[in-house]
Amino acid sequence: MKLVFLGTPEFAVPTLEAIVRAGHEVAAVVTQPDRPRGRGQHAAAPPVKQSAAALGLSVFQPERVRRPEAVEYLRGLGAEAMIVVGYGQIIPQSVIDLAPKGILNVHASLLPKYRGAGPVQWAIVNGETRTGVTTMRIDAGLDTGDMLLKAETEIGPEENAIELGRRLAVLGAELLVETLARLDRIVPEKQDTAQATWAPLLKKEDGRIDWAQPARAIHNRVRGLQPWPGAQTLFRGTPLGIWRSRVAEGAGGAPGAILRTRPLTVGTGEGALELLEVQMEGRKRVSAADFANGQRLTENDKLGEPRS
Repeated sequence: MKLVFLGTPEFAVPTLEAIVRAGHEVAAVVTQPDRPRGRGQHAAAPPVKQSAAALGLSVFQPERVRRPEAVEYLRGLGAEAMIVVGYGQIIPQSVIDLAPKGILNVHASLLPKYRGAGPVQWAIVNGETRTGVTTMRIDAGLDTGDMLLKAETEIGPEENAIELGRRLAVLGAELLVETLARLDRIVPEKQDTAQATWAPLLKKEDGRIDWAQPARAIHNRVRGLQPWPGAQTLFRGTPLGIWRSRVAEGAGGAPGAILRTRPLTVGTGEGALELLEVQMEGRKRVSAADFANGQRLTENDKLGEPRS
């Protein structure tokens, strides 16, 4: 089948590679423009552009896919269908109308749950134990199109968003290839809006730890908000990132209070949380044991409080 692929992040790369392996003709790859990244703010190519270059595919990087010149470019390709995976822009009706067999999307949740930009992260933050991927036909709404196929998977109790995202990317690639193979035989299923939940774009403040929450909820936030914005608290008034943790056994204590320094254990609103890996602002990630030693922690210290 002659296709156009629209995608940007690492999550989209397995799907692009899978449809090429399956023998489909990718007329062009559409991805976001190169953006400044890192300390030097040098322009960096999106992961999908890098993958497309390795596969020898044509790349198109419009600032806005809805602009007339971008729509005309896509019209000229004459694709039977388009594939969208994490492209990063809402696809306008003017583009949707170009593909006779529709625009197919791989979404990293079991729709209609977790519509939106952060389905992997919010599923973990909310304590879900199962998730999956859904292929659907895009319409003018945000993740509201008719569903085609689904594949489920468990979320490991210690799995973080980076690890789960990698697994879902591969699962989604396999499901999209199956969807294309069965496209003329699949009966689309409308989403039940009453069952829909929302997974909004992540903000920095989403990472702020409230130590009055249960230890399990804080642990889920640590796992879920990786790599950005990360779970954060304050230590002696300075931002402290929490990269790895686990729910501690035994009784808790006052929220935010250091209960033990070996292992480094913090009281919460329900139970206690053991910290495993942390990062002071402007410094490298270190084990909680090294942090406790280097900062000479005592049980009089408390996390989450501004400098007095």
